Amino acid sequence: MPGFINVFSQKGEKTTFSIYLSAPEKKVIKEKRSDTEMSEGKETVLLVDDEEMILDVGQEILKTLGYKVILAKSGKEAIELVSKAQGTVPSVPDLVILDMIMPDMEGGKVYDKLKEANPDIKVLLLSGYSIKGRASEIMERGCNGFIRKPFKINDLSQKIREILDK
Repeated sequence: MPGFINVFSQKGEKTTFSIYLSAPEKKVIKEKRSDTEMSEGKETVLLVDDEEMILDVGQEILKTLGYKVILAKSGKEAIELVSKAQGTVPSVPDLVILDMIMPDMEGGKVYDKLKEANPDIKVLLLSGYSIKGRASEIMERGCNGFIRKPFKINDLSQKIREILDK
């Protein structure tokens, strides 16, 4: 892209650089906005991930969408929370967002244990990998949904509503 730079400088004064670039000949394409709107809710969501940053950001996103949020840093912790919550209606999560890859226990085992503790629990599987492979096996066992990291907030909100509204 052709252009030029003007430099103005005077001793003891500031220096000014002006950069001039020619406009591109190609038409500028505006980014399309997502047609889907964010869906909000009031339910309780248990977010399970071993990464602190994912928990922090996820909690803020879910709270912004109106959800009550419970955090678990491991599969074991999630299983304990769900097991202890049996019979205490305000504490039972309406949905579990479960990371598939964690060091203490992989998502498939956590999913199975959560279903043992509460057969009616709804689970959204979260992974940086595609749905092929282990994720599809978990989906075949009855998992309610899958979303791949990174995701758009609108997509997450829609997926949550899709699962909770069934």
